Amino acid sequence: MNTIRFTGIQVKEGKGVPIDDTVVKEERFSLFLNGSHFTDLVASADQVEALGAGFVVCQGLSKEVNTVAVTGSEIRVRAPISGALEKEIATTGSIGVKGCPPGKVVSDLSITIDEVYGITREIVTDLWRQTGGVHCSVLFHDGAIVARSSDVGRHNTVDKVIGHAVLSRIPLGECVIGCTGRQPRDMVIKYANAGVPIVISRAATTDRGIAAADEFGITLICFSRQERFTVYTHPSRIRGL
Repeated sequence: MNTIRFTGIQVKEGKGVPIDDTVVKEERFSLFLNGSHFTDLVASADQVEALGAGFVVCQGLSKEVNTVAVTGSEIRVRAPISGALEKEIATTGSIGVKGCPPGKVVSDLSITIDEVYGITREIVTDLWRQTGGVHCSVLFHDGAIVARSSDVGRHNTVDKVIGHAVLSRIPLGECVIGCTGRQPRDMVIKYANAGVPIVISRAATTDRGIAAADEFGITLICFSRQERFTVYTHPSRIRGL
């Protein structure tokens, strides 16, 4: 279970009332890449294999993943990595936080305005409805939502749906990601590393987020709520504009 019950006092109009509240749980995982400890992740304890696969791809450490094994709080990923990273492991016994810089996303994918609306409506999970304490992401491919995640961290939700695509051999260049979180540069870099061409967020972006999306060929849509949204970069992928 990703939730736990806590008692509290809810105050309304100056009066306190005891309540029994549902709170989301956060847990810590250690991620190992090819046998070497890479980092620790704070995350919700579901879709953990997808989290490991997606993290490695989104960090630019590898374009593919061979295997993911989860034992307790350890996530062990085997993936082909560059010679420079192999050398870093050999000389330091560990790996730095960043992988290779991303390339430009090249994709012929396009979607309609109605599909933007439809994907936006899907950016919700039962855990979000229950607790209000998680972020959500969805993966759209070939006209349908094929993966959905919720987690205490917005980065993790993206890693999980991208990891699902990697493990399921779904081509990420044909996918759209919808998410709840803000889109600064570090989030946009994750999509560029994975090769995702279109991102839809309910939340805001930043100046550097927009600059990164423009640089790396990503269609960035933010403030997507109900029947409105803002396209900041590469609008040609949205048919009907």
